[in-house]
Amino acid sequence: MAKKILVAEDEKPMARALELKLNNSGFETTVVHDGDQAIKALLKEKYDLLLLDLIMPVKDGFVVLEEIKKEKISVPVIVSTNLSQDEDAKKAKDLGAVDYFVKSDTSISKVVEYIKRVVGV
Repeated sequence: MAKKILVAEDEKPMARALELKLNNSGFETTVVHDGDQAIKALLKEKYDLLLLDLIMPVKDGFVVLEEIKKEKISVPVIVSTNLSQDEDAKKAKDLGAVDYFVKSDTSISKVVEYIKRVVGV
């Protein structure tokens, strides 16, 4: 059975590129475009991994991480962002993210490699 990945990314071209690459790599992918949709999806269904943008409308990625912790949702989270500050990476990891990368420095193929490593594919 394919591993299920939730992609929370408000930049639609980036979300589409991630969805295509993940689907072509054998993952089942759901895409949401804001933090509120991400929390609702996680409460409704079990995912093997959340790929989370930090800068999103309604609820940002930090709020999503806090709610995952509060609701005791068991899902590994990889943060993808354009924020390259060390304190953002530290804050994300302190809130439970297993990995953090800067989108502009990381190819989509590399993102898929990160995901495969975390979900054990």
